[in-house]
Amino acid sequence: MKTIDELLAEGVSGKRVFVRADLNVPLDGTTITDDGRIRAVVPTVKALADAGARVVVASHLGRPKGAPDPAFSLAPAAARLGELLGAEVAFATDTVGESATATVAGLADGRVAVIENLRFNAGETSKDDAERGAFADRLAALADVYVGDGFGAVHRKHASVYDLPARLPHAAGYLIATEVGVLRKLTDDVQRPYVVALGGAKVSDKLGVIDHLLEKADRILIGGGMAYTFLKAQGHEVGISLLQEDQVPAVQDYLKRAEERGVEFVLPVDVLVSAEFPDLKTKAPAHPTTVAANAIPADEEGLDIGPETRKLYASKLADAATVFWNGPMGVFEHPDYAEGTKAVAQALVDSPAFTVVGGGDSAAAVRILGFDEKAFGHISTGGGASLEYLEGKTLPGLAALED
Repeated sequence: MKTIDELLAEGVSGKRVFVRADLNVPLDGTTITDDGRIRAVVPTVKALADAGARVVVASHLGRPKGAPDPAFSLAPAAARLGELLGAEVAFATDTVGESATATVAGLADGRVAVIENLRFNAGETSKDDAERGAFADRLAALADVYVGDGFGAVHRKHASVYDLPARLPHAAGYLIATEVGVLRKLTDDVQRPYVVALGGAKVSDKLGVIDHLLEKADRILIGGGMAYTFLKAQGHEVGISLLQEDQVPAVQDYLKRAEERGVEFVLPVDVLVSAEFPDLKTKAPAHPTTVAANAIPADEEGLDIGPETRKLYASKLADAATVFWNGPMGVFEHPDYAEGTKAVAQALVDSPAFTVVGGGDSAAAVRILGFDEKAFGHISTGGGASLEYLEGKTLPGLAALED
């Protein structure tokens, strides 16, 4: 895989360099609530611009239906990128149309442009190779060189991720190089004990990675909504908690295999419960109660790990040499249910281990809850991509960057 440093050494002055970034940031209207993914691509964009390239940044945002939708415009992300670069960033109001063509043609050496949301064109995400390829052809007309740096999208077989690199000289940006280097430390030469903390809503989202980690990890901690399927698999009442009943047999199999392999599975011993889901908009007090994990009332749902579980999980993380964490422990967006996620994050901060926060909601939680990002070994920009890498899958966007 060619690196951006090799590309820069060859010279990019005057060349149009297409940077596939991941600017898929959360928005409240037009206000960016977490700019972590934009900040992550700045080193690559700045290095190219400083070397005299004409930089064309492209990304998706959200899930528009293959047509323009103002709610998913990249205009706020383009403006924020300009602020972070300390330079004006031009913005094209389409992907491959008149605005994009004119905007790119008007770039001077060392200047940057962002084109509109790639998913406003159905060809970006099409499962039809010809339709995807046709869109990639039009994108290729905007550039001389391709740099892949949108790690959060490399597990997608999309036109700008998979098809476009085949049409242009290509290299990996700084972010992708960093992400891959970190993930190799979790797969190829792991320092032990290796502890994995998994949360989030659905067990089904984590089945593949759990299956793979049974061969790798020494200890697996389970929290979040997925914990209740594990508790159900052990025969416990989970009330109206989030439950994937169809996954109970698979979970029972994982628990059995873990015991056979000597992998320690750690489940909550107490949880915070309520009969009502909290109001995440007003953040009105929720007044949860704490119950034993095997005594959840039939008419209540678990919404966070309890105080004893927080202590237990902190102790299980304390002796680790390597930690991977993906998924919050509860409904961290509400202050009454944020303590579990906060406790896991604090345990990682306090640990001397090499700690990796695996993107997605856990990365957002770290920032929202006020932790210093530098206190962690690495915060990934791609939750889904990280998990698929750890499953041992071939990621289309990474395969496309190989020579």
